[in-house]
Amino acid sequence: MPVPDGLDGMRVDAGLSRLLGLSRTAVAALAEEGSVQLDGVAAGKSDRLTAGAWLEVIFPEPKRELTVEATPVEGMKILYADDDIVAVDKPIGVAAHSGVGWTGPTVVGGLAAMGYRISTSGAHERQGIVHRLDVGTSGVMVVAQSEHAYTMLKRAFKERTVDKQYHALVQGHPDPSSGTIDAPIGRARGNDWKFAVTGDGRPSITHYDTIEAFQAASLLDVHLETGRTHQIRVHFSAIRHPCAGDLTYGADPTLAKRLGLERQWLHARQLGFHHPADGRWLEITSEYPADLAGALDVLRRA
Repeated sequence: MPVPDGLDGMRVDAGLSRLLGLSRTAVAALAEEGSVQLDGVAAGKSDRLTAGAWLEVIFPEPKRELTVEATPVEGMKILYADDDIVAVDKPIGVAAHSGVGWTGPTVVGGLAAMGYRISTSGAHERQGIVHRLDVGTSGVMVVAQSEHAYTMLKRAFKERTVDKQYHALVQGHPDPSSGTIDAPIGRARGNDWKFAVTGDGRPSITHYDTIEAFQAASLLDVHLETGRTHQIRVHFSAIRHPCAGDLTYGADPTLAKRLGLERQWLHARQLGFHHPADGRWLEITSEYPADLAGALDVLRRA
């Protein structure tokens, strides 16, 4: 294909990363192998693109099998599946993929145990994973099965065209009842696994609406414009309305005990996105698990 006008003058690794939805590292590796050509001449990763030049990229034959430990995950349900994607209802206590320090169940391992083939794109330990949920957060999560789906979904999450809807039970009553929290998030000082609103953090935007107000808490419909680690938990803690049960970010342990919560009341309720194969709009919804539904029942009876 000809190099688009919008990429004129850009470095090969940066321009093709934007064009193809690959990482700059992946594009650089292709260039080093001589697999990127401009007007028939091999291009290096730091060469400049010229609008209209004939671009050829040769991709290696993808590996069709991923070796992961197939481990059944209790309570993980399939919400939707086809040749390109599979959406799961992730229980708490389950990580998206294996990683340093995590030896528990994973979505990838659970899917392998169910016989699903996962895309081989991405870093080895997270192949097929296009987004993640915290171990302590339940709800809908989509995984790529085909290489094309992986590329298209990664691009969709990066370009923020995916509608990420969460429900959160927060302490008290946010004022206003509907609004936007726009505050940068970075690592908390002196703590490698906790995050906070910081002046030098990454831009982070959370939109919310109140669904139901109780005496001690509010059930919110939350839409994420960005996708930072612990974003919802950090943002509502910062405005002094932490997620109920979230002791890490300042929740009241007395209320958590009364509601029977042993984790934050936060659920990935729905994902909306264009299907990577045919472009149709999909909305996949997850129902509340028993512990979160039980907490709401306690509040409604109060």
